[in-house]
Amino acid sequence: MFKRYCLAVLVGVVGLIQHSLAHAGAIDDAVRRGVLKVGTTPTYVPFEMTDKQGRIVGFEVDLLASMSQALGVKLELVPVPYTELLPGLMAKKFDLIGSGMTVTQERNLKLNFSDSFIVVGQTVLLHPSLLGKVSSVEDLDDAGYRIAVTEGTTGEAVARRMLGAARLLSFATPEEGVRQVVQGQADAFIYDAPYNLIALSRPENSELLALEQPFTFEPLAFGVKKGDFDSLNWINHFLSQIAQDGTYDRLHDKWFRDTAWLAEID
Repeated sequence: MFKRYCLAVLVGVVGLIQHSLAHAGAIDDAVRRGVLKVGTTPTYVPFEMTDKQGRIVGFEVDLLASMSQALGVKLELVPVPYTELLPGLMAKKFDLIGSGMTVTQERNLKLNFSDSFIVVGQTVLLHPSLLGKVSSVEDLDDAGYRIAVTEGTTGEAVARRMLGAARLLSFATPEEGVRQVVQGQADAFIYDAPYNLIALSRPENSELLALEQPFTFEPLAFGVKKGDFDSLNWINHFLSQIAQDGTYDRLHDKWFRDTAWLAEID
């Protein structure tokens, strides 16, 4: 009787361990694997982008590198199109999403977000022919205007919501959206303020006009699978730690105050 009882307890313990491993969080999986796999779309300057050597670099990439160092693991970036980030997370192709993703109610129904690591907003780049004609984003809500946006982004969503009368043109990358305005194939481009500000600094875009005041409030955060609260707890504590020890400010200044890195970007 006692032996059967011990055997039953042992079977129960083994089952509990197997259940726990099956439901381990992304951070636990990364530590056990020795690698933190992060899904990203490297087209969002200065958060994640490709340099002249083909490396993915940027502000968010540096945050993820610090996160991996704190975990004692290597960082592996998994580049995918922006629209494939959520499906890739669900398919366990990577542990979390680190790709300048804005926290929205719709997305929050499908995944859990960490605390925000920065807040940005949408701004507008205009073709020079609109000088004196457009002074606000609302002025673009007209059937005569063509609005370029990036597919799957909050810029596309807000354009559909606010500019229903205009003609929307969706492109795979923000670079293509800006190019359409420069070439006169679109009248305006809507995207996040940091990217648009840097796009204006490029010689080929120097004639574009800008409505520089952001017209949305968009916190960016890391995304994990629904219910992975252990990982959220660790990531949030990590963000709090780097905010206190100066790491965050150092990285922020590197990418948002210093412009030396622009020479290394393709």
